[in-house]
Amino acid sequence: MTVSTTRARHRAARRPSTPLTELAAAATGQIGTVGRRTAVVAASSGLVVSMLSSPASATAGDAGALPAVDTAALTASARAVLDTAPIVTSPADATWTVDIPAIKAETPPPPPPVKVKAKAASRSSVRAAAAAPAASAVPQSVAGNAVLEIAAQYVGTPYVSGGSAPGGFDCSGFVSYVYAQLGVSLPRTTGAIRGVGTVVSRDQALPGDIIWSPGHVAIYAGGNTQIDSPRPGKTIQFRAIWQSSPVFLRVG
Repeated sequence: MTVSTTRARHRAARRPSTPLTELAAAATGQIGTVGRRTAVVAASSGLVVSMLSSPASATAGDAGALPAVDTAALTASARAVLDTAPIVTSPADATWTVDIPAIKAETPPPPPPVKVKAKAASRSSVRAAAAAPAASAVPQSVAGNAVLEIAAQYVGTPYVSGGSAPGGFDCSGFVSYVYAQLGVSLPRTTGAIRGVGTVVSRDQALPGDIIWSPGHVAIYAGGNTQIDSPRPGKTIQFRAIWQSSPVFLRVG
């Protein structure tokens, strides 16, 4: 039995032909007669063939005119598409414009002020502020009164037991020191001070007189106030008369 070695031949697959491909093939076949390449623009409604430039044989009067394309080789369907395609033209002096919106620079508003929460004062600082004598605590009777003007210079001086100098005073040391600046010598102790001077009633007392009570002496500042060196831990200050039955003494 004879075996044939000749293989079967198959026709090569061809690209399907449409009116669009026929028109493109016809235009391509004539590309050699055109000076420059052709731009082919396909629109949804048809096919437009335009020349980017005129061929070398074009005259000056034909500038801007499209060169003719031989459509004889086109099929009837391709020719129909070409005949119904819209013609797109562009004037020679056409220009492109771009609308640029105007931009206005604005200064941003200043940031809002930062609110700082005040820190609550401690109890100890509040007590210290309350204990410290204020300028308004000095009574008007001090002005023009020699005794009180000297005494007011030592407001804030701490109490020191047995003290009789500006570094620190006890009650009797303070009173005797103030009077000594005016040339009046007083005893050093509260008990001894009680025996000097003249006792006056409260309604007859004058600023600068001495207020005596058992174990304590002060200087009368008018009204219901006095200046004294109270006790350990305190300072010299103007304050209300706290004694229940004080004795008022006038010396000098």
